[in-house]
Order: sequence, then structure tokens, then C-alpha cells
Amino acid sequence: MSAADRDPRLVTPSRVEPTDRTDAELPDPLRLCVFATVALLGWLLGPVALLVFAALGFVGYARARRAGLLRSRCLLGDTRLVLAYLAALVVAGGVGVWWWIR
Repeated sequence: MSAADRDPRLVTPSRVEPTDRTDAELPDPLRLCVFATVALLGWLLGPVALLVFAALGFVGYARARRAGLLRSRCLLGDTRLVLAYLAALVVAGGVGVWWWIR
């Protein structure tokens, strides 16, 4: 079959060239999926979700600080600031739950 006889609508798909990068080096957007899931739960559960997630974060950072973590990769940096921020969110979530059930 010559090139003139071939159907012009049929094309050979381009192939992705293999790279020498391992899976560990490839960026994984898992964090974005986690953020979307937390946002969905926050939207569905409102102040209850805020209270639960902030309390979990507070407990986790409190344990990490007791174990010796002084700097966090969090934007706030110092774990004391992170704990204060999470404590404020726990209070806000508690007030929101109280307001919601009132």
C-alpha cells in the first residue's frame, strides 16, 4: 500500500519518550487531592469539620513539639505559632458548633 492509498484520517499516535526519572522523582499532586477532600468535608460538615481537623492538627503538633520539633514546614514556621493558630481554630470551631446546634 502506498502513501497515497492510506486513509489520511488515520494517524500514528505520538508516543511519550521514556525518561530516566524514577517514580520517586516525579511530582505527585496527592496533597492537592487531600486539600480538595478536606475542603469538601468542611463544606459538608461546616464547623464540626473545622473543630475535628483543627483538634487533630493541634494534637499532632503538640506531640511533635514535645518530641523536639521547633520549626515546621508550615508557613508560620515556629511550632508555637502553629499551635496558637490551631488553638484559635479549635475555639472558632467550638463556637461554630455551639451556634449551629443552638
